[in-house]
Amino acid sequence: MKTQNTLFNFLLKEWLLIASGVGFVLTSAYTKHFPAYSIRELEVLFILFVLFIAVNGLQQSGFISRFSKSIEKGKAIPLKLVATTFFLSMLVTNDIALIVIVPLTLALNINRRDVLVILEALAANAGSALTPFGNPQNLFIYWFYDLHPVIFIKTIAPFSMVFLIVLVISSFIIKTRNNMQESMEIGKINKSSYIYGILLIVVLLSVLHILPVLAGLLVVIYALFFDRKTLRVDYALLLSFFFFFGLAENMKILLASEIKQSGHVFLFSALASQIMSNVPATLLFAKFTANWEALLWGTNTGGFGSLFGSLANLIAYKLYITHDNTNNAAIFTAKFLIIGYVAFFLAIGLYFSFRVF
Repeated sequence: MKTQNTLFNFLLKEWLLIASGVGFVLTSAYTKHFPAYSIRELEVLFILFVLFIAVNGLQQSGFISRFSKSIEKGKAIPLKLVATTFFLSMLVTNDIALIVIVPLTLALNINRRDVLVILEALAANAGSALTPFGNPQNLFIYWFYDLHPVIFIKTIAPFSMVFLIVLVISSFIIKTRNNMQESMEIGKINKSSYIYGILLIVVLLSVLHILPVLAGLLVVIYALFFDRKTLRVDYALLLSFFFFFGLAENMKILLASEIKQSGHVFLFSALASQIMSNVPATLLFAKFTANWEALLWGTNTGGFGSLFGSLANLIAYKLYITHDNTNNAAIFTAKFLIIGYVAFFLAIGLYFSFRVF
């Protein structure tokens, strides 16, 4: 019985790894093609790895717990968390914003953390849409179509600004209270927090291309020699990403032959993102259309909805269900999908209200 419970818990928590692995194998067999991983995809996996180590180090040093305690005592906690995620994602990408903010949220001694994490995922996707470097698909569209930054921002601004208003209102509606039954002892901040803070900045500068990606090796080297506990990161999530990149490449091969025209780019790219994520959907549809405005809206809209719509969704979801203080994976999944698809259909309505192509 204990073995069955252990297996069930593993399947419940690691279903994403299992599903992506099975999908990877089946699509590879069907297409008779083993996916070729690009340098950029390998860089993404490496950056995620070193980010996990740096954030893990900050957690173990007591920095995140101390910082979260200061937020917990303040007012308008949901607004502060959601707004920070929105604006941070504009600068350091939606994935990184969530890697930083979600652990902070889960360290709070309050209720409604599940809803807050979902709102943060929405905020990361909406905020990152506003800038050319906020997420990978934006950067690709910006370079591929040789766009002016002002035109780019003006085109997608209604999308981000309306969702900012919706998220601010939602943050005021969500009422949080301290969970007195939970005790979170806050000790002193370890001196290693300063080191991991610097290492985190190094990684962020790598993402912004100010430093080379290999600068992230400093994080690995420090952990190997001085703090190996921080190497205990979520390798299942990293492996899920590896499978997911390959699955997306296979889906690209399967779908490319079915696309005969560039019409209905917005809806097609938004719907395709629900299955293959918005980044590969962008790469796929860019080959068939010059309508970059519709593609930009479609792929950012596709970031809402399913867990696969955006890698940011997967990060927020996995960070929540694997956290020590959460035990409602099924309920959280249902809430994530319901709220996500409300945002998805709202974004579709916004497109037809603001954009006329």
